[in-house]
Amino acid sequence: MNYRLWWLVLLMWPGWATAASCSLLIVGDSLSSGYGLAPGQGWVDRLDARLKKAAPQWRVVNASVSGDTTQNGLQRLKPALDRQRPHGVLIELGGNDALRGTPPDAIRQNLVAMVREARASGAWVLLLDAPVLPNYGKAYADAVAKLYGEVARAEKITRVPCFVCAVGVKPGMMQADGIHPNEKGQAGMLDAVWPYLKPKLRCPEK
Repeated sequence: MNYRLWWLVLLMWPGWATAASCSLLIVGDSLSSGYGLAPGQGWVDRLDARLKKAAPQWRVVNASVSGDTTQNGLQRLKPALDRQRPHGVLIELGGNDALRGTPPDAIRQNLVAMVREARASGAWVLLLDAPVLPNYGKAYADAVAKLYGEVARAEKITRVPCFVCAVGVKPGMMQADGIHPNEKGQAGMLDAVWPYLKPKLRCPEK
């Protein structure tokens, strides 16, 4: 096969060169990595499928890792930005920090650093609230929940309110651990994110 000719045909094929020309990097934890779900059933997979219809010039790069904290995400972000050069970055981290009792100020500092690093690369940022269990008392849970809005306002970025909270209160939507939504709950997670994400889906030259 003449691979050079095949490559030229692909480049000339209508719409091929422009398809999926913008990428959305998702840096999250088990809520976005598809923990406990069959392949292709997570909310991020459903987002990718929706984008193929609603905004086909966009593709999703899911860099989410189960168990990750904001510190882990910060360490992984720069290599991912350099490798993917995304137009948008969605940050979904902090739940594991809260499970470990990480000081709110440390969570805040990590999130701010991630936001600034992503924006310095030329990407816009969407920040998702983390669900916080009351393991360490109401005062701690309130402090962690509050900091997402504070970071979003200070850094002038879009914040998505807790995208699993509405799912979590509906019967039959959670896995046995009571933390992760099951397959039925994934559509609700995507629907919670979509109104905040959709207005950003412009694909400029970078």
